[in-house]
Amino acid sequence: MNTNKKVIGVGGIFFKSKNPETINNWYATHLGLATSEYGTLFESRDTENPEVIRNLNWCPFKESTQYFAPSEKEFMINYIVEDIEGLVAELKAGGVTILDEIEDTEYGKFVHILDPENNKIELWEPAKEGTLE
Repeated sequence: MNTNKKVIGVGGIFFKSKNPETINNWYATHLGLATSEYGTLFESRDTENPEVIRNLNWCPFKESTQYFAPSEKEFMINYIVEDIEGLVAELKAGGVTILDEIEDTEYGKFVHILDPENNKIELWEPAKEGTLE
């Protein structure tokens, strides 16, 4: 069993919606979520390092989005990782399908992979430990 820590949290839950604006408004009205065009953020603290704040992004996408492709599923999960380059190297060596190159953005580094059931997974190494800014 591999004891190296790879995924350290969930960074986002993304799902397809017929009308993201209506869904955002429904969740804001009925469940009290503070939504924007990007959904909402849930803040939590790292249990091992309580000073580290993490955000989980909950976000509806347009039903027509191609962002989840090649998966045909209605959802995609984003996982927070500590060492995206090292993890991608391990995944490649293990025969995992890597869909793109690591993208370095102001929010951090991202890459997409497929699991054995063709679910697209987004891996994210935040730019700074803690929060999105």
